Amino acid sequence: MSAPAEPAAPAARAAPPRGRTRSPRFDPRTAFLPLLSLLVFLGVWQLAAASGIWNETFVPYPATVWQAFLDVSTTTDGVRGYQGYLLWEHLYMTLRRVLGGVVLGVAAGVLVGLLMGTIGWVRRVLEPWLTFLRALPPLAYFFLLVIWLGIDEAPKITLLALAAFPPAAVATTAAVAAAPVGLIEAARALGATRGQVVRDVIVPAALPETFTGIRLAVGIAYSSVVAAELFNGIPGIGGMVKDASNYNNTPVVLVGIAAIGISGLVIDALLRAVERRAVPWRGKA
Repeated sequence: MSAPAEPAAPAARAAPPRGRTRSPRFDPRTAFLPLLSLLVFLGVWQLAAASGIWNETFVPYPATVWQAFLDVSTTTDGVRGYQGYLLWEHLYMTLRRVLGGVVLGVAAGVLVGLLMGTIGWVRRVLEPWLTFLRALPPLAYFFLLVIWLGIDEAPKITLLALAAFPPAAVATTAAVAAAPVGLIEAARALGATRGQVVRDVIVPAALPETFTGIRLAVGIAYSSVVAAELFNGIPGIGGMVKDASNYNNTPVVLVGIAAIGISGLVIDALLRAVERRAVPWRGKA
């Protein structure tokens, strides 16, 4: 009598073909939690405005701020936006100034940081000046820039460049100084020149922290935009906020603050996307 047949082994799952990675699953919490926090914030805001503790001039209703957003974004009763410019035009001018200042400041900061990280005497000479500049708030030297450069675009872009310069320089210096000594010595042992060592070893090793410095530089420059647009800042979000505050127009001030914050989030997300493409090995090496 033949032995009973053994039960068939469960079929193994087919392995995914090599070279193809599974796309990450969408986690509902990534969208739900921020949305929930926004709803809670709006609810607390509505309750605070309805409580009557504060005058509506200081704490307007969310609906009032929404109406102000619509007013500055459209032409209403013959009035075009705020001070003759729509919200997107204010935002465009601010972003253009930030872009000009950040490009100048970050480019100079990365170059100076690279020199400070690779040449000892350059670091000893420039580090005190860099620390001095980092300690200065933008308003401390903005009025001097206005005296020197006037009230047009030059002092605004210069201020934003000076705000973006120190974090980019400091981050790049630290990243270059922390480059793996073993790799540097190995490259030199293989006959690499100083320029080749910097290009092929130091710069790739420093890129992750340099990108962190660039993100910090953009954030600091963006937080200085209201100061940069104190004079002749219209069109511009900072100029709009400053002008509206002169008349206690809190809804327009809040619209400007929201525009700055939301656009800042978008810019930071774009920088992170660029970082993921430019430095794919970050966190994996």
